[in-house]
Amino acid sequence: MTARRHNLIDRSGISLLPERLQDIVRRRDTVLGPGYQFSETIPVEFVSSFGAHLIDSNGNDYLDAYNNVPGVGHAHSHIVDAVSRQIAAVNTDTRYPQEPLVAYAERLLATFPPELSKLSLPCTGSEANDLAIRVARFYTGGEGIIATRWAFHGRTREVASFSPMLGAESPLGPNVRLIAPPDPRLCGSQRSLDEYMRTQVRSAIIDLERHGYRLAALIADSAFTSDGIFTHPVGFMQPIVNEVHAAGGLYIADEVQSGFAQFGDSMWGFSRHAFIPDIVTMGKAMGNGFPISGVVFRPEVSDEFGQRVSYFNTLGGRSISVAAASAVLDVFEQENVRERVVVNGATLLAGLETLTRNSPYVSEIRGSGLYLGVEIVRDRETLEPDPTRCESIIKDLRDRRVLISRTGPAGNVLKVRPPVAFSAADVSRFLETFAIVAKQRL
Repeated sequence: MTARRHNLIDRSGISLLPERLQDIVRRRDTVLGPGYQFSETIPVEFVSSFGAHLIDSNGNDYLDAYNNVPGVGHAHSHIVDAVSRQIAAVNTDTRYPQEPLVAYAERLLATFPPELSKLSLPCTGSEANDLAIRVARFYTGGEGIIATRWAFHGRTREVASFSPMLGAESPLGPNVRLIAPPDPRLCGSQRSLDEYMRTQVRSAIIDLERHGYRLAALIADSAFTSDGIFTHPVGFMQPIVNEVHAAGGLYIADEVQSGFAQFGDSMWGFSRHAFIPDIVTMGKAMGNGFPISGVVFRPEVSDEFGQRVSYFNTLGGRSISVAAASAVLDVFEQENVRERVVVNGATLLAGLETLTRNSPYVSEIRGSGLYLGVEIVRDRETLEPDPTRCESIIKDLRDRRVLISRTGPAGNVLKVRPPVAFSAADVSRFLETFAIVAKQRL
């Protein structure tokens, strides 16, 4: 998230911080390079954690309803034990035979349709999307890329070229075309969402070809997170995939944010729409905070690339990261994570709907499972975004030690995306706190 989208700490107000934090901020500004920003208006130093909770240096307990990177829980004992055992044994890369690496790949691929059967392991979501586009170009011979209008797919130079969320100072590539997100409100009453989206894709392909670019891929975050979170209705994706395939391109499902059962009803966001992508990317929650990401391919898409192009990632798929990722799958199996997400997500959604039902400032609540967006507007008639009110709600929640963020082109959608470790007690605490803030702000 860029400074333009967040009210980051004003360095002139550093004296408002405790002396220890003042010192950390000053030293941080002295030694760290570009791109290091605080996620909160006033920084908080966290020193321990558990489940969906972060504990600051004064012992205060913050409910983490935003950071889904430690998906199965901050400091989960099973992950800690697995990583500790592995780091005490060996930490090699994928150039050496590793039974745990092969076993992990088999287990992970078992969560996908059988058509998706080859796995590569970079370190970050950005690297995963970079590799996915690279393979798509090799396979199709095309250069054109289609993404949604406010998408975020990563921060490498290549991936930034089709991540419009990064803003005007991070220009898009000339081979990139943008389409609107699947917001049913944009369709009007005369056509369906799938028809609307298919028409946009077709127009983007035509424009790419007019400028000399054959389509390589359409890439989409399965939750359309940065566009404002759009998860419903389900089932509109297959016509888009058909249009992409007709043009000789591939469909890349970006599951970096939405994957690993964040929706609850499926392990992967694309599964909800009953279609099979050509490439799937993942990261974030994959290693519960350890650096591992994945790219899953149809073998016919990836095999020739693997034979003719040298791709190796020194840190991708190392023993420790694989141990963490494998332990994550253990937790999914042992704790019935998906079922918990479905139940607690439904309670969270119902509670938010009840608390905002009569508010003139909430136009919609969107999402599924533990991946929700609350759209804040100036009034329900015009749907004019209200990012100021949205930011005030986030700040009020933070002051009451509940952490969320925001998303959408105008930064006016409350982003409620806790780790899948979010418990029934966490949902209750969140709703109780939100009720206090809603009474004042909504």
